[in-house]
Amino acid sequence: MPSLRTCVFPCAGFGTRFFPATKVIPKEMLPLVDKPILQYGIEEALGSGLDKLIIVSSKGKDTIIDHFDRTSELERSLKERGKTDLLAEVDAVSSMVDLITVRQKEALGLGHAVLMAHDAVGDHPFAVVLPDDVILADDPCLMQMRRVFEETGRPVIALMEVSQEETSRYGIIKGEEIRDRVFRVRDMVEKPKVSPPSRFAIIGRYILPPDIFPLLEKTERGAGGEIQLTDALRELARSGEFYGYVFDGKRYDAGEKLGYLKATVDYALKHPKLGADFRAYLEGLFGDGKAAGDSRPPERRKNDRRRV
Repeated sequence: MPSLRTCVFPCAGFGTRFFPATKVIPKEMLPLVDKPILQYGIEEALGSGLDKLIIVSSKGKDTIIDHFDRTSELERSLKERGKTDLLAEVDAVSSMVDLITVRQKEALGLGHAVLMAHDAVGDHPFAVVLPDDVILADDPCLMQMRRVFEETGRPVIALMEVSQEETSRYGIIKGEEIRDRVFRVRDMVEKPKVSPPSRFAIIGRYILPPDIFPLLEKTERGAGGEIQLTDALRELARSGEFYGYVFDGKRYDAGEKLGYLKATVDYALKHPKLGADFRAYLEGLFGDGKAAGDSRPPERRKNDRRRV
């Protein structure tokens, strides 16, 4: 089996769900506590043994590459001022990875973005990570999926069980569970309005063979005039064994405002330097104690908590 070492990050979208913040700033660079959203996906890929990382970008996204590049003036300034701790953090990001970038010149959807990475990927299996889907897990989600891929040699997608009411928001698989957490996928339906085939939703992690590229090349534009990755995945599932894995972890849709706020709270609580103080602040804010920096009288604070 060819080794799996390549990961594609589609980063060419406009980020309209986060306007106006993403009018100029790429959504992938919005900070989640003290790191941009994309960096969590990069770290997940590296922690899963993938070291050839490809960014599919578009016009106005140069800051993505700049973030992982060297910043000589900043490093020199920090060194001269004796800020060795900050210098170490900057150096860690700069030396983390060498990224390959390709440009998606037209906004033609996720399937088209993946197709743009074809030459950089070559004739090898590869992973796809959607940076918006931030996954908090002790064992990286991609590593969990990689084990299934290395056992089967077949495509693997990440799955998450959702409520019946939520199925209309996701791509939903049709298939059967063949062992704990592992599904044999027969088909998939994009955002079913009625009669979803299951309650297992496709999340933004994929391990795919190079066979997906010819399928994407002949995939016609679908919803919104875009080339949908799901359409090509359906063809792949019908042509041979195709697996889904219900990952162990918590997923956040950090590409929309509420999901981003939830991720910020949970990641802040787990932060080694900020977690304890942030937890104390939240307990003071919503508990019986006084929130840090709140000078209002107790009765006023109680009234505000009732409104919350």
